[in-house]
This record gives sequence, structure tokens and C-alpha cells, in this order.
Amino acid sequence: MKAVIQRVSKCSVRVDERIVGSIGEGFMILLGVEDGDEYIDAEKLASKIAVLRLFSDENDKMNLSLLDTDREALVVSQFTLCADCRKGRRPNFISAAPPSKAIPLYEYFCKVLKDKGVRKVETGEFGADMKVELVNDGPVTVVINSHELA
Repeated sequence: MKAVIQRVSKCSVRVDERIVGSIGEGFMILLGVEDGDEYIDAEKLASKIAVLRLFSDENDKMNLSLLDTDREALVVSQFTLCADCRKGRRPNFISAAPPSKAIPLYEYFCKVLKDKGVRKVETGEFGADMKVELVNDGPVTVVINSHELA
């Protein structure tokens, strides 16, 4: 399971000109579920992100997490994070989990974030053509793979 985390001042996601999720300060998380991912991957990744220290303290050092600062998260499904670009010019997405497996893991990831204490967790709409609008604060962007976590 892969996540791209962007620290944002604000973020929203639209489907057919309708806002389906929006947050203020926090993390915009693009989440890619790969074939072979399990619930433990979602749990490890969400647990790590909830305490990831990417917000500045009083000394302007990145020492504070979502939980420390009572900030929010917007999670958007992103199968293209599973792209294999090693051959040719067109990525293949063979490693992306099918919706029947990806949707429950995506939903579980969001549940774990909430259970860990993230005040507000908004989502996009799985499988939809979404338009994401955000103000990247910093910019700060981090990529995490659940298979690389201890």
C-alpha cells in the first residue's frame, strides 16, 4: 500500500462539480492499494501517518503530527500510484488491487485514521473521476510504502 502525503492549508475533492470531501489544515493523502496488500498494511500505514511529524512547532521544526495539532485528513483513492513504468512509455497497473479488494482496504485505512484520533477524515469517491484542489503548505510532500515500515 502506497501513500503520498501532502501537508495542506486546505483541500477539497469534486465529483461532477459537487464537493464530496474537504478539509482545512492537515494532510491530503493519495492512497494506492496494491494486489497483495492486507488489512495489516492499512493499519500500519494509517498508524504511521497519524503520528508523522510534519507540522512545525514553536521553533519552526517539523515536530508535530496530525494528532498533536488536531488537524484533518482527506484520503483519495489513487490506483495510478501502483504504476509500473519500467518498460515502454505506457505505465501498466497490473499490481493495483481490483476494486473488490481495494475498497474494503481503503475504507479500513480511513477507519484506522479516525480510530487513532484524527479529528476529521474526509474521502473522495472511489473509482470516480475526481478533481482535487489543494494548497500545499511548504510545500511538504512525503511518500510512504507500507511494505517498508517496521
